[in-house]
Amino acid sequence: MRLSRLFIDAPLALGELSLPEPQAHYLARVLRLNAGAPLQCFDGSGREFRGEVVEVGKKQVRAVLVEAFAGLPESPLKIHLGQGLSRGERMDWAIQKATELGVTQITPLFSERCEVRLKDERGEKRLAHWRQVAISACEQCGRSVLPEIHPPQVLGEWQRQVEADLKLVLHPVAEPLSGQPRPTRLAFLIGPEGGLSEAEVQQAVAAGFSPARLGPRVLRTETAPVVALSVAQQLWGDF
Repeated sequence: MRLSRLFIDAPLALGELSLPEPQAHYLARVLRLNAGAPLQCFDGSGREFRGEVVEVGKKQVRAVLVEAFAGLPESPLKIHLGQGLSRGERMDWAIQKATELGVTQITPLFSERCEVRLKDERGEKRLAHWRQVAISACEQCGRSVLPEIHPPQVLGEWQRQVEADLKLVLHPVAEPLSGQPRPTRLAFLIGPEGGLSEAEVQQAVAAGFSPARLGPRVLRTETAPVVALSVAQQLWGDF
């Protein structure tokens, strides 16, 4: 029988659990599970809880959690991804894949060539949407800890504030990524559609970033984090 794995946005403990409405709807109306179906939940703390569904009603779904255990260990490499804002599915793809690849923090960035404008309520909705993208990715890939999705920030501010042992800005004319020293905390700066301007790259260098390239071809903004994070995890992380 299929084991359903769900994120619950509240501290979990052994015993009975009344599932929140979105998760209850998913189990009852989408998966059409019945009482007795196995269930696994996590709350982002790094622990996992295994149990089973005990009631599927019209107004609620109840489960009982009977076992707690440590989830998959996180990568020893802590990565903060500064991702230039892009439109629609490109940004969703970048956040989804970055989550699957073990990123610790993601900050969407406004830059010179950024075509996305987010203000007030629209910005809050996008942030909530991106967090749900990350949650879904964690549910699928087995991570027990959610990456932190920060509100969008101006590129220059993020460059000055981000803390890491090694800070890298992707640039097509630079030394290969593999030539960098081993960090425990890494910051990646990846530009939006159209890339970073030369002035922004120089601004990053002045803020302590080192230019690095991934290979001979120029990658799209949604492809670059997939490749960069994969290479970083292979060199210094848990791949």
